[in-house]
Amino acid sequence: METTHNIIFNDSRNMGNIANESVDLIVTSPPYPMIEMWDDLFILQNPQIKEALASQNGTLAFNLMHEELSKVWSECYRVLKKGGYACINIGDTTRTIGSKFKLYPSHAKIVSSCTRIGFQSLPGIIWRKQTNSPTKFMGSGMLPAGAYVTLEHEYILLFRKIGKREFKTEEEKKNRKKSAIFWEERNQWFSDVWSDIKGDRQSLSSDEIRSRSAAYPFDISARLINMFSVQGDLILDPYLGTGTTILSAIASGRNSIGIELNESFGDHITQRIIDASDVLKNHSQLRLQNHLDFVKMAEKNGKQFKHINTNYSFPVMTKQEIDLLLPTILKIHTENHCLHTATYLD
Repeated sequence: METTHNIIFNDSRNMGNIANESVDLIVTSPPYPMIEMWDDLFILQNPQIKEALASQNGTLAFNLMHEELSKVWSECYRVLKKGGYACINIGDTTRTIGSKFKLYPSHAKIVSSCTRIGFQSLPGIIWRKQTNSPTKFMGSGMLPAGAYVTLEHEYILLFRKIGKREFKTEEEKKNRKKSAIFWEERNQWFSDVWSDIKGDRQSLSSDEIRSRSAAYPFDISARLINMFSVQGDLILDPYLGTGTTILSAIASGRNSIGIELNESFGDHITQRIIDASDVLKNHSQLRLQNHLDFVKMAEKNGKQFKHINTNYSFPVMTKQEIDLLLPTILKIHTENHCLHTATYLD
């Protein structure tokens, strides 16, 4: 098996080079409206945002920023296959405009926008980042009633296009069984609160990239890809940034397309793929080892497993896991900063 990973340097509000209903899954984290590091990007897309900020009209600026994001969600809906999922990682923002401090609830705006476009809104995930100091306080501190709580979580919003995905042919059904996840992974991943993944801190190659990066952790996108797609699927990230979604797609045996506005990110993404080669190759092995650790602990506690995986000959909890086969990467090849391929053990 071989997967391809294409990077398109373009404005994601126009994905004209991606065909209708050709993408199986969307995993992304867009620029966060009302975070100052993204102001210039939104202003470039709509100069009225600059006027709104200058006149201290934070609500108007916030709404205008989301109008630009909505153009991307409309394109995502167009290119996504029926039954495909869109997973959007977003955080709400607090900001003082003039003398007025308030919350800007981006997650609510995106839910409203995507459902208006036609997406089915599904139960989402709260990502409890736990990056702030537990002693940190905001506002008046210990004195009521002028303090306010800190934001230590983000949202992973989940949407689906139209109905459930169908697997009709024998080959499709076989691939779905091969792409199964472990029982214990299902129990952890399909919870509405993720508190075991910390915020990502990357060593970035330049001040420009560092100032524009809002990267989410590899484990976030890897989980979502394995939860909502099967091996060989096509994953799209319309806000590729530093390339995390592509890395997760490679590790998971999926194809991917990433769209990035800033072409200067290309060399950095390529270097990330090269530097992370061993990590990506070991991703499946780590999942297997975690499962073996789970089995050892469960058997120690008296649990008897009724099923054996046919590919690895180890115990599994359910019948749905017996054909599970994780992708084994043999080689990752970089054609140029726009195209990468990965070859897997058949």
